[in-house]
Amino acid sequence: MSREDHWNSVYSTKAVNEVSWFEDEPQPSLDLILQTLPNGGAVVDIGGGASRLVDRLLAAGIYELAVLDISQVAIDHARTRLATAAEHVRWIVCDVTKAKNIGEFDLWHDRAVFHFLTTDDDRSAYVNLAARTVRKGGFLIMSTFATEGPKKCSGLDTCQYSFQSLAAELSPSFAAVRSIEQRHVTPAGKQQAFLYAIFQRINDTWNLN
Repeated sequence: MSREDHWNSVYSTKAVNEVSWFEDEPQPSLDLILQTLPNGGAVVDIGGGASRLVDRLLAAGIYELAVLDISQVAIDHARTRLATAAEHVRWIVCDVTKAKNIGEFDLWHDRAVFHFLTTDDDRSAYVNLAARTVRKGGFLIMSTFATEGPKKCSGLDTCQYSFQSLAAELSPSFAAVRSIEQRHVTPAGKQQAFLYAIFQRINDTWNLN
């Protein structure tokens, strides 16, 4: 089954509030975005799909906003929920590892996509797209499974990260700023260890080491 078919199947067979990554209130993502985004800045939410983050960003007055997801089914859930407010959002249905150009943004947000990229080629393609997309001086907010996080999710293998190992993946285009850890409680009541990290887009010649 292709990556696209897998995620369309997930969102076709489970209610949005039944998937393990569901958040009724999408903190700390919302807090970190509002604290980091420059005034009037544009946001792209990678893997945003059916997440309620887009609702909260619109409510906060952020209209320079795009949501990218591999699953058309997930995007359709969000557009139906938002009704006419969905017109304020640019919706992008694609595989983030295959996209060549999605425009320019001041902030790239990803909760729980990157840790599904288990090959060097996929991670490299992702980071290269992020570097082309985030304006110099802009920010990338990444949320992945922490070192104690699950090794599988939704039937797929995952990677786990520390702040240092995630910074190494994003170097040299992004400089590490800060991180926090969170225990996400799934709809089934299980706890998952997440790492949230902020990076700033810098010159490609920068070396974090």
